[in-house]
Amino acid sequence: MKSVPGGIPAPPRRRRRWGPLAAASALALALSGCSLFPGQDSDPPETGAASADPTVVGEVPGELEPFYSQQVVWEPCEEEFACATVEVPLDYSDPGRDTIEIAAIRSDASGEAQGTILVNPGGPGASGYNIVKNAVEFVTSDTLREAYDVVGFDPRGVNRSSAVECRTDAEKDVAREQFIPAGATDEEALALLVEDARIFADLCAERTGELLGFVDTESAARDMDILRAVVNDPQLNFLGFSYGTQLGATYAELFPDRVGRMVLDGAIDPSLTSEQVTLGQAAAFEEALRAYVADCQSGDECPLPGTVDEGVAAVQALFASIEEEPQRAEDGRLVTIGTFVQGFILPLYDNANWPTLTTAVESALNGDVSDMLYLADLAAERSPDGTYATNATEAFLAINCLDYPMTSDPAQMAEDEEELVAASPTFGSLLAYGGVTCAPWAYGPVLEPAPVSAAGAEPILVIGTTGDPATPYEWSLALADQLESAVHVTWEGEGHTAYGRSNDCIGDIVDSYFENGTVPEDGVRC
Repeated sequence: MKSVPGGIPAPPRRRRRWGPLAAASALALALSGCSLFPGQDSDPPETGAASADPTVVGEVPGELEPFYSQQVVWEPCEEEFACATVEVPLDYSDPGRDTIEIAAIRSDASGEAQGTILVNPGGPGASGYNIVKNAVEFVTSDTLREAYDVVGFDPRGVNRSSAVECRTDAEKDVAREQFIPAGATDEEALALLVEDARIFADLCAERTGELLGFVDTESAARDMDILRAVVNDPQLNFLGFSYGTQLGATYAELFPDRVGRMVLDGAIDPSLTSEQVTLGQAAAFEEALRAYVADCQSGDECPLPGTVDEGVAAVQALFASIEEEPQRAEDGRLVTIGTFVQGFILPLYDNANWPTLTTAVESALNGDVSDMLYLADLAAERSPDGTYATNATEAFLAINCLDYPMTSDPAQMAEDEEELVAASPTFGSLLAYGGVTCAPWAYGPVLEPAPVSAAGAEPILVIGTTGDPATPYEWSLALADQLESAVHVTWEGEGHTAYGRSNDCIGDIVDSYFENGTVPEDGVRC
């Protein structure tokens, strides 16, 4: 889950005008809209056809050689970038079966390029294409962009690449307004969840086809090795945020000898089960909420008075009121508890946006949920005209359903809910019963959680943020401990991920590592 600096724009409001905001986060999804991110001044990119250099491909099975040596045409796009489509196998166990397409976008180095850095912003399901198109100057420094071409790509199943398709935009709006009546019994509520999951799974299977069974993280990591070859790099240089760290760690485990300079920021522990991931996030978001409330109460106009415990209780009461009786926003759309919490969580990804959350909370306490819906729409990448910029929600679910075995046993899910509520009285119950979603999936899980070691890889830089709500700090320590060559760096701060939104200490470490290969001392704290 990656936060994207650049600012949450204020919605058009009649009653007040929101001040400028320093940074934005959209539940790890890159914000859409070119106007949010001014273009960089640069020469037009070099374009044309290029084949992978045989000297950088490395040893690959014969049936994969055509993919590694394919001719890729980079054409001018998006005003100042170059774009290309790369073919990869649908099924790596049977490369001759069918092919799919990976969409890539390149920002050329402003100086003499010493190679290419692939970027993944997280998710799973976030668009690496969009992160480069809309925000390359926010997620990378001038130093990095001078030394490297930066390539963003949409992983298989995502957005411009061969993509998962489930609901239309109108159907997404309808789904976001659905809610379980507060008076329903547990059995009735579970039955409604199960039926909704079945309908959704059927739509995905019907509209996506067999691609739905091949959007797992291991296949996406194998795609990255083909991308490495077609940009003519003997080793992969990679900057991965949040889920991007799982993608990068998977690549390192598969191809340790092809790891170049790799930064994994906001790390995921690949040894955790889906249930353990959810539990860790529940506890981390609860801590982030408490940090936000404390910060709010340090000011003069906080709508959550009293102690931190009392402020958190006020938030919980607000959630309960929305769950009991969903409210309509100014545009007439119904805001259910799911949508409301989606909007609430968005600013927790970056403490620079906590004042935005305060404004939305104050409005909601006064009976107007429009501000919270605006934030939820940003998180869902919904434009005011009702269109959705990407398929991030569908891709997120499709990838997770292949990556993680999940329990759908009602008794076990009930026990898990108790544990979630104990860890997070505010968010825990809302995170429960996730296994219902994947139970009717047309394709079963193909991966199992497992630790990684990437024995023989060059030094890998792992970064953790002490107050990270989406990828708890402990996960970064666990990943660094598993990777044999890892060096761990800590940012003592709030919010999700560090590079691009923290301080010069982190920025200088990452830039020096990429530019000069300088490996920091393990355990550095910023």
